[in-house]
Amino acid sequence: QVQLVESGGGLVQTGGSLRLSCAASGSIFSTNAMGWYRQAPGKQRELVAAISSRGSTKYADSVKGRFTISRDNANNTVYLQMNSLKPEDTAVYYCTAERPGSRWDKPDDYWGQGTQVTVSS
Repeated sequence: QVQLVESGGGLVQTGGSLRLSCAASGSIFSTNAMGWYRQAPGKQRELVAAISSRGSTKYADSVKGRFTISRDNANNTVYLQMNSLKPEDTAVYYCTAERPGSRWDKPDDYWGQGTQVTVSS
């Protein structure tokens, strides 16, 4: 089965940086689009960033210019570099993947367990 395991979450002050990692195992290959969603308490899930098999990227307007998604296909790993963090970024962040052949910019077929990111003011 496909498994996605996030790591790197934690507590950081406003303006700080954090790097999330997602290790993929199972039937996940370089052809899969991958991404990051987040969900804050009482709010709907939000697509933060997505990356295609070829490296094309898409970001939510709220994080554009501050976050960077990247992938290491050789190691089946995706990263989310988060800079200039704000309290509004506080949420559980989920690593996701999409089956090949679908729209790459909304990868939501497979989900990890999530990692908590808390930004203090």
